Amino acid sequence: MWTRKSKYRQAKEALLHAWSFQFADRKKKKRDFRRLWQIKINAAARDNGLSYSKFINLLKKANIELDRKILSDLGANNPEIFKKIVSEL
Repeated sequence: MWTRKSKYRQAKEALLHAWSFQFADRKKKKRDFRRLWQIKINAAARDNGLSYSKFINLLKKANIELDRKILSDLGANNPEIFKKIVSEL
């Protein structure tokens, strides 16, 4: 059988498709991580009696400028510090 490894034109087309998926998936990776961070923040906030949306709203009103990546890490690995942040609100 002849496959695309031995046919230049098919191999070139496969590379073009791979490059387009590579570009799209770099964008998709950012979305996936943001969703994961939101899920972790929501779990930590609910442990402290708040929903995710109320927690983020209170953070913005209190001018606490921690990004979602840091908040999710604090909620998962340092719940006592996350609890202090919630008590500041």
